[in-house]
Amino acid sequence: MLHRIGPPHVHDRWNRRLDPSLEVESGDTVEFECLDSSGGQVTPASTLEDYMRIDRGKIHTITGPVRVKGARPGDVLEVRVRRVEHHGWGWTSIVPGLGSLPARFPGPFLFVWRLEGEETRSMPGIRLPLSPFLGIMGVAPGEDGELRTRPPGAHGGNLDVRQLVPGATLYLPVFNEGALFSAGDGHAAQGDGEVCINGIEAPMTAELQLTVRRDFRIAQPFAELPPQVQRGPDLGSWAFIESAEQPMDAVRGVIGRAVDFLAARRRLSPEQAYALCSVALDLRISQCVNTPLVTITGTLAKSLFR
Repeated sequence: MLHRIGPPHVHDRWNRRLDPSLEVESGDTVEFECLDSSGGQVTPASTLEDYMRIDRGKIHTITGPVRVKGARPGDVLEVRVRRVEHHGWGWTSIVPGLGSLPARFPGPFLFVWRLEGEETRSMPGIRLPLSPFLGIMGVAPGEDGELRTRPPGAHGGNLDVRQLVPGATLYLPVFNEGALFSAGDGHAAQGDGEVCINGIEAPMTAELQLTVRRDFRIAQPFAELPPQVQRGPDLGSWAFIESAEQPMDAVRGVIGRAVDFLAARRRLSPEQAYALCSVALDLRISQCVNTPLVTITGTLAKSLFR
């Protein structure tokens, strides 16, 4: 059976005492209408001045909670991602003091993207394929009180796993009667790392099938992912490689070089280049055995550049 839920049934704190906005049977599918992560405060017409005045206490605004009949503490909630669709626009920002390069980018920045079907060409010379997903899918935590949505945890929440696209299945441990599932924080595209603080933050419509499982138990989120999402045709990648004793030092070195590369080669402003890294640069650990050094590699697909 298909159900629908959306605004005004939203919240910006995890709280297991929240009354459910919808109750469904195990195995039912729910269409979630999700605001962007700002809770609708950012619009396609927003300026940087508008953005600096938003209430950051409303980040992230998520849709729910949904009570799944029969779910009990100790069970597992299976979340099958059936469909995720953007609404034609999104935004990426730089926030002073946040992100991976706060010293290099101390000032605020806002970039509004126009999303055209399966890609965006909002930045000059860049063709960025879109791969919409929900950054937040989670159940109510087991602790009492109101908890911010930014930190992920055993309950799921702000996982930002960009591979949780249609065809993926997420499994979450249940901590409360009915599971109390909520979702939101849609991203039209994101790099592994989300390095400047945002992906392409965008309102989304998503169909999720919610099923209670008792044939196994888990203590942390677990997922089955579809085949690797490709960013357009495989034309190879540029790779930026750094080694350091502190992994974050290597991460910052990789991102800084990628920003310099994009700004010099593609005539982007440093802020645009940093935002593009957040939605298209993939970070990975290349080695952690050559102690005391850890090697980080960041890749940008050549197919991004037309």
